[in-house]
Amino acid sequence: MGHGDLSRKDNRQLAVASATLGPWRTAAAVGTVVGGAALAVDVVTGHWSMDILAGPVGLALFFFFLVGTVGGRIRQDTGDRRLRRWADEHPWQSVLPAAGALLVLNTLALTLLGSWGLFGALFTSLLPAGVLLIVAGVVGSVKRARHSG
Repeated sequence: MGHGDLSRKDNRQLAVASATLGPWRTAAAVGTVVGGAALAVDVVTGHWSMDILAGPVGLALFFFFLVGTVGGRIRQDTGDRRLRRWADEHPWQSVLPAAGALLVLNTLALTLLGSWGLFGALFTSLLPAGVLLIVAGVVGSVKRARHSG
């Protein structure tokens, strides 16, 4: 199932489907713990402001997507074998849906829960989405190189 055998639409659909391969329950637990801890630190240290929820929610989202996406790259025991093979052959493309979702959700969190404007929130959200893309893409590329060599 090479890249040239599929249309762009098929590749996009496979990328979104490959996002389901991650350990999302574990990712939700990690995101909740990290977000709760960040909120507790803000409350205890007295950093009261309108942004008190925006930062912890952003951290929770980042760790949720990080654990879910990287866990999906590492795990080999779940999911459709063909879908996992496609994700292994396209490590960067299979990470794009998670990075895009983080970008959108973090932008919304900063805009709705904080005092950020839309463009400021969007540009601020580019950093965690980019870090997620790079980390998960590198993990997938290393896994691909180890299995092909």
